[in-house]
Amino acid sequence: MNAAVRRFRVAAPGGKLPPMSIWTRIADALAALANGESLASVFDRLRTPPERSVGFAIAVIALGAKMAKADGLVTRDEVTAFREVFSIPPQEEANAARVFNLARQDVAGFDDYARRIATMFRGPDGPLSDLLEGLFHIAVADGAYHPAEDAFLAEVARIFGIGERPFASMRARFVPDSEPDPYEVLGVAPDAPTAEVRAAWRRLVRDSHPDRMLARGVPEEAVKLAEKRLAAVNRAWEQIEAERA
Repeated sequence: MNAAVRRFRVAAPGGKLPPMSIWTRIADALAALANGESLASVFDRLRTPPERSVGFAIAVIALGAKMAKADGLVTRDEVTAFREVFSIPPQEEANAARVFNLARQDVAGFDDYARRIATMFRGPDGPLSDLLEGLFHIAVADGAYHPAEDAFLAEVARIFGIGERPFASMRARFVPDSEPDPYEVLGVAPDAPTAEVRAAWRRLVRDSHPDRMLARGVPEEAVKLAEKRLAAVNRAWEQIEAERA
């Protein structure tokens, strides 16, 4: 077993693989690569359910691999963070490792990947913000936030069409520099009316509901991405509410 495969080893609950798991579908998607297709081109074919959830998983692995290349190394903490996003059964770890290795070795730049992924998921209910949150989760797993990672994620956000304020809100929730500004977390101005702040909080809570995430094409294995977001936005609203009482 090579090092990349060992890095992705994680047991599924109960050691069982559900029928037609996301990893089985990933293997099917990667089968096209045997015919000379590039990994980037796979994204062009995964635009409708249930393939969208497969595309989401491949996108997180592939962009995570490109991000690891940006700061020069893959740490054990980053790999653990990836495992928190996806539970990879032992019998499927080779598929995850294959995507990771293909992305690292592919001559295509991360911007090419990001543009194809944006095309696949763009829309009012697309999961591009969920995907970017997964990358943030991996980036800060080792307790640091490298300038190269910040530049990488900022450019991915730009390609995804995620504005500066939503990106700043996401960074405030994830980057462990200091206590995040609650207004940045909710993506509102400090002088915004309380009704506007409350509406922003409710929208973020609503968007974090598992049913809404699944409807956006986020695979069930990655819905746990919302747990950290929900805790952060609730804490931000509580701080603002107490401050304005």
